[in-house]
Amino acid sequence: MAGGAVTAGGPRPDPGGSDRSRGFGEWLLGVLLDRAHGMPPQLIAPVIAQEVARAGGRDLSILLQDYEQLLLVPLPGATVGEPEPIDGSPAGTAFLQADAVEIARADGVRVYLPLLDGSDQVGVMALTLDTVVDDDRLLLRRVATLVAVILAAKHRYTDEFVQARRREQMSVAAEIQWSLLPPLAMSVPRVSVAGVLEPAYNVAGDSFDYALNDDILHLAVIDAMGHGLAAAAMATVAIGAYRHARRSGISLSGIYAFMDRAIAEQFGPEHFVTAQMMRLNIATGRLQWVNAGHPAPLLIRDHQVVRQLHSPTTLPVGFGGDEPRLSELTLRAGDRVLCFTDGLIEEHEPGGEQFGQEQLIAWVNRIEHTEEGVRAVVRSLSRTLMQQRGGITSDDATLFLIEWRGNDTDPP
Repeated sequence: MAGGAVTAGGPRPDPGGSDRSRGFGEWLLGVLLDRAHGMPPQLIAPVIAQEVARAGGRDLSILLQDYEQLLLVPLPGATVGEPEPIDGSPAGTAFLQADAVEIARADGVRVYLPLLDGSDQVGVMALTLDTVVDDDRLLLRRVATLVAVILAAKHRYTDEFVQARRREQMSVAAEIQWSLLPPLAMSVPRVSVAGVLEPAYNVAGDSFDYALNDDILHLAVIDAMGHGLAAAAMATVAIGAYRHARRSGISLSGIYAFMDRAIAEQFGPEHFVTAQMMRLNIATGRLQWVNAGHPAPLLIRDHQVVRQLHSPTTLPVGFGGDEPRLSELTLRAGDRVLCFTDGLIEEHEPGGEQFGQEQLIAWVNRIEHTEEGVRAVVRSLSRTLMQQRGGITSDDATLFLIEWRGNDTDPP
């Protein structure tokens, strides 16, 4: 194979041909897997293009989501590719729906495949074939999965993917915050989550974290006081303390106390972080949470906000509050819970009224009926609310949406 490729077992196909049999597909995946181990990041797109060409694929493009979640931007080294909007494009549809999209064109069929690393959506791979049959779809889906895994693995030791995703300069505080975040979205049979941070290139004090451990989804949304590096430093300590306490297996009340001590000891009594911490049993739908100074989350049922999840609040972490009282609710299959920080509803023009809870709820109800999936809903909600607030982002604003799908959704 050209380029010093390591061949796997089985016959070597004719480089000029376009064999797309199942046996060839297994051969191709083996070659890609063998080459992936030592492949430098800058060669990912060229190597993938070279190999899929053996199956008749051409005009390869690998697209990654930008930080504002507005565009899918090309990975350097792809043979073709311009930024494509996530809203209203075939690539965006494949990305948001996590499913392949095929577009018939004069020169063949353009296929857009979501790049899925486990439950995270990395981006989209697009290529053109003369025709597409079921064997092609199976092969391309597997190639896209392998490409996503390669991207995720290489991402840990290169800046190239980060640089490709940036559309403008990022502040140091935002750099710190983005390095802390888990994937912006996660989906497994029983639960899906998705989050947005604003302003993407200047966020400082807001952050979120989550982990799925066995049947328990752990979640925290935080908002550190202040702006800039000072807020980013507090958020870093708060998230680090949350993860340490969570991984130690202590209760929600114990997590609050641990975070409280960490902030107080590091920053003193005049500094604080508001927080919302949750645990969702994805087998039963039992939701528990602690509210430490955050706005009440919204419970969404049948695409409508049915109530605010008011609960006893305790002092923000860092102020030495009493042991918090846990709130509990058993969700129904299909229920969604929207968490958000106060920057979303307190924003206002000088001398004007705050955006407020009522407007937020009205827009949630509207968008819930027009978008599918938590990623699409939270993106659309973020963009719409930004427009409705006049594009003002004087404070960080975070949205985080959870959907519990029920306990009968596991694959057979």
